[in-house]
Amino acid sequence: MSLDRADIKAATKPHEQLALHLADGMGAVNDLIAQRMASEHAPRIPQVTAHLVDAGGKRLRPMLTLAAAELCGYSGPYHVHLAATVEFIHTATLLHDDVVDESAQRRGRPTANLLWDNKSSVLVGDYLFARAFQLMVEPGNLRVLEILSNAAATIAEGEVLQLTAAQDLRTDESIYLKVVRGKTAALFSAATEAGGVLAGATPAQVQALYDYGDALGIAFQIVDDLLDFEGDSKQTGKNIGDDFRERKLTLPVIKAVALADREERAFWSRTIEKGDQREGDLEHALALMQQHGTLAATRDEALAWADRAKSAMQALPDHPLRQMLTELADYVVARLR
Repeated sequence: MSLDRADIKAATKPHEQLALHLADGMGAVNDLIAQRMASEHAPRIPQVTAHLVDAGGKRLRPMLTLAAAELCGYSGPYHVHLAATVEFIHTATLLHDDVVDESAQRRGRPTANLLWDNKSSVLVGDYLFARAFQLMVEPGNLRVLEILSNAAATIAEGEVLQLTAAQDLRTDESIYLKVVRGKTAALFSAATEAGGVLAGATPAQVQALYDYGDALGIAFQIVDDLLDFEGDSKQTGKNIGDDFRERKLTLPVIKAVALADREERAFWSRTIEKGDQREGDLEHALALMQQHGTLAATRDEALAWADRAKSAMQALPDHPLRQMLTELADYVVARLR
């Protein structure tokens, strides 16, 4: 597929420009995903996987791997394997997350566990993790293998930490950041770092790619948590206040709890820790967050992490992809507007 610069510039959103620039590589990634999610003996595996893979996600994580490799001058075939690895890990975690969260909807569609069952979602997620490890071995690069396998472990650790911290009012912003680095940012940073290592980038460039992915992933998750309280459900595919109803302590609530008086803390304890939620509680929670300015403060933190991601790009080669990745950081937080 041949695209000129005019085609790419005509795309209005940074992730669309990135997708057009990387169209050939992403085509190869999609083909590889289709090949490797097949199963001769268990047809439910491709059925469940295809339901999630075809749901219309932006595929940011595999694009980050392809972009990082190209930005650092890679010309071999294995960036496709690493990008598919990243997408398989991501898809596996989504399948597991929907079971843990008892979710009924993702990206505006019924979840796999709702259409099939929890057992299928867990086991297909396990299969995708196994496929991811098979793929990450194929480039024969031990450092890349270390990065991606460490990310898989960090993601699992972050999810377990969230289980223990999500409904505990003692959870502070430092614990929240550990959760976010685990469950979201770890795969962003592994995606970019692995692409740079595969390309033989300098240590400074590899560090910059890690820093970019880490900051971008944190900004991405903070924005998601904020949109749960003030987003458009048609855009997010979620109902406003889902995190509150699921008793998740996300950054806007953590900030509100830290500023709460005795009466307010009793409200948060009842609704989050004890799960005793009543009619009007969501509206009261939103009013408390507005009163203490925690929604605005959370927005400021997302913007600050996006700025960190953009700053990291300055250490990388002058290339059209550097500008696209810089603009992608702005786009992640532009969802707040």
